[in-house]
Amino acid sequence: MVVLSHFQAKPILEAMWSGHEQVETSLDLGLETAVLPLTPTHLHLPDGQTLTTAQLEEITANELACYRVQGSEIEKIQFFSETLNRYYSLMPTEGAPTMLISGLSMHRIKGTEPHKDTLAKIKAVTPVTGAVLDTTMGLGYTAIMAAKTAVHVTTIELDPTVGEVCRANPWSQALFTRDNITRLIGDAFDRIEEFDDESFSRIVHDPPMFKLAGHLYSTDFYHELYRVLKAKGRVFHYIGDPKSKSGGTVTHGVVRRLHDVGFRRVKPWPQAFGVVAYK
Repeated sequence: MVVLSHFQAKPILEAMWSGHEQVETSLDLGLETAVLPLTPTHLHLPDGQTLTTAQLEEITANELACYRVQGSEIEKIQFFSETLNRYYSLMPTEGAPTMLISGLSMHRIKGTEPHKDTLAKIKAVTPVTGAVLDTTMGLGYTAIMAAKTAVHVTTIELDPTVGEVCRANPWSQALFTRDNITRLIGDAFDRIEEFDDESFSRIVHDPPMFKLAGHLYSTDFYHELYRVLKAKGRVFHYIGDPKSKSGGTVTHGVVRRLHDVGFRRVKPWPQAFGVVAYK
């Protein structure tokens, strides 16, 4: 798998134009680096593929896209979901890529990047041990990070098309290679009913914004979170910027409903734009 963005393509072009015969770059959006041979017109990849200056210029020109390389051709990583009638694409950052959902980023990227954003959420429920539920998979960063210390992680994704984006994303590959991650397709509101009482030690609930998925902020869903959580377990609930007017309003309602269903304590976790609920 070779995936490039403007973060890699631009320095490669600059090395070409400077007459260098090799360049150090990443072929997986920054996970690892390799030293590759250059000519004035081509980048030579380890698997025998080549890229021209014109292709590298095309990648450089689109700062919102990632491109996979197959058969010495470049293809923008983008998929259309007939299930939800929306486009998904992979957008590069200085760290892990994020996913654009009809043009909107699914991660916080202002002043952070997706990997750091995920780490802040995981820290909210550290130590991450036992069985973990990740209610909204996305690119799988939460599930992957949790699986490093948890016995098992179950992650739920509404749209199967998102799995195609994950397969094209170098940062998501552990979703498919780790044997302690189970991926489920469906609405978390429905799938959570399938789990036994006290199935999970930790839950990370990172839903879309309230106006897009209000049922995942409902008392009924919070009852289910409480039911499937073990005694003394914790839930991290992403809400949004608590300093914004909408974020503050939603936070107030979330905290009230979490208390209503039985959580004994709900603590603000502003560094990850959410709250932690304790059973």
